[in-house]
Amino acid sequence: MSFPDQAIRNPAPSGRAARTLAVAGVAHALHDGYTDLIYVLLPVWQAEFALGYGALALLRGLYAGAMAVLQVPATRLAERIGGRAVLALGTAVAGLGYALAGWSGGLVGLGVALAISGAGSATQHPIASAAVSRAYGGAARGPLGTYNFTGDLGKAAIPALTSGLLVLMPWRPALWLLAGLGLAVAAAVALWLPPIGRPDAGPARQEPAGRGRGGFGLLFAIGMLDTGVRMGLLTFLPFLLQAKGASLPMVGLALSLVFLGGAAGKFACGWLGARAGLLRTVLLTEGGTAAGIAAVLVLPLVPAMLLLPVLGLMLNGTSSVLYGTVPELAPPHRVERAFALFYTGVIGSGAVSPVAYGLLGDAVGPVWATAATAATALATVPLAFALAPRLSRPS
Repeated sequence: MSFPDQAIRNPAPSGRAARTLAVAGVAHALHDGYTDLIYVLLPVWQAEFALGYGALALLRGLYAGAMAVLQVPATRLAERIGGRAVLALGTAVAGLGYALAGWSGGLVGLGVALAISGAGSATQHPIASAAVSRAYGGAARGPLGTYNFTGDLGKAAIPALTSGLLVLMPWRPALWLLAGLGLAVAAAVALWLPPIGRPDAGPARQEPAGRGRGGFGLLFAIGMLDTGVRMGLLTFLPFLLQAKGASLPMVGLALSLVFLGGAAGKFACGWLGARAGLLRTVLLTEGGTAAGIAAVLVLPLVPAMLLLPVLGLMLNGTSSVLYGTVPELAPPHRVERAFALFYTGVIGSGAVSPVAYGLLGDAVGPVWATAATAATALATVPLAFALAPRLSRPS
């Protein structure tokens, strides 16, 4: 069953645009929540399957890897059968993947189920971003910021919900309930998401100032490193907190604090990036991230927990200004492809970097592996200095 999109050349009426943003935001919250609830389950799976850090990171990497490699194919499929159909189908597949994870009887089945769920989630970022962008036209920057914010709400809510469910029931029934939530959101997308407009094929196209001079490549590299820092830290954070005496519900609360801080960071740094420019924002957020990671490593449990929202703000703040820079470095008729490529890179980094940090953790321990994520955050600074002159507006 398909839901063909219509060619819409003008911004959608405000009611339809608002409905597009609402449905896309709900889908974003679900998919980002699905992505990050894995962190709550890592200690559970470690205990049940006797896994090392490398194997745990591999489970996370299977989900993120499937999501990364299918970003561009999902965009191409949407061009053929309609973005609404692909997004609804992908959301259903993501939910069914978690249902299969609940039925899995071993590590291999769990890995396959997570890869299936990640494949379904590959549809969300490029298609929902395009839906909001086309619905609002030239006024899309603010709505896109709201759309990005909803993802962080899902990252905060679904891991916290999962932690609560794990207190009441085993992890397998908890995943079946979460899978049902995914099927409900898939139905909402199919029924209520308005048709997604298509790019204007008009002849007037101006090449951005950064195009062809390495601008997008530098932005791509910063995004990959920034994501690697975030995913590497989140892989070890539950174990660092448990070593300080945190219970499983406290670990879920800690992750929620990080993600809520990250949501605030997307708002705050989007505003800051528009006024202070990319370079100053990256210097602040990446430097703050490195300092925050170092502080969490040395502080006792309660002060570390209190610091987590600030760390989350810095940890996610960079991504907001990076996403906002993508359209500046791509021609107007290829913004969707640019977003798909950028998401492929950052999500691919999210798949590979936890495995690399996990293997490092097996070799040197979680404390030193986490310290390595702080060093990686500082490695983005010279790239930001190189990118700033290539942008068309002051940075």
